[in-house]
Amino acid sequence: MSRIGKKPIDIPAGVTVDVSAHNVVTVKGPKGTLSRDVNPDITVKVEGKELLVERPTDSKRHKSLHGLYRALINNMVVGVSQGYKKELELVGVGYKASNQGQVLELSLGYSHSIFFALPESVKLATETPKGKNPLITLEGIDKELVGQIAAKIRSLRKVEPYKGKGVRFVGEIVRRKAGKTAGKK
Repeated sequence: MSRIGKKPIDIPAGVTVDVSAHNVVTVKGPKGTLSRDVNPDITVKVEGKELLVERPTDSKRHKSLHGLYRALINNMVVGVSQGYKKELELVGVGYKASNQGQVLELSLGYSHSIFFALPESVKLATETPKGKNPLITLEGIDKELVGQIAAKIRSLRKVEPYKGKGVRFVGEIVRRKAGKTAGKK
């Protein structure tokens, strides 16, 4: 069996899981509601305070789908109960971040400002602590969406390896390179 797929998913208090006849899993919790279509080959069963994901055969395709859907449903349960958070940091002279509602304005060393619109389901906060790099905080219940938006913001100015300037995740380790050294003639 799939090592991930065979683990049951614990349903925390305050979270309800519904599985429709068309294999649509809906998870409701204190932070919101998420739903996802599940492959018809995979069956999802609610047994008490646990959720079981099962597959029909041991074929390679069914094994991979088994682990995939178990992980996706677990991410939904964690999202509606606790939520997900990503923090990005802007490293570089003159790099700034501000927001007007759900629109993020970034100054990343280009000749123009970059405006990035976020969906309503993702909460945005920007702050610039005194003497430190500007921070962007993204919060939401959908792990996939929060991670995708964070990756898109990061791709606007990837960290370069020589000076370490750019947009990075908080705590990300950047591999640095040595610059050219002046040779003797």
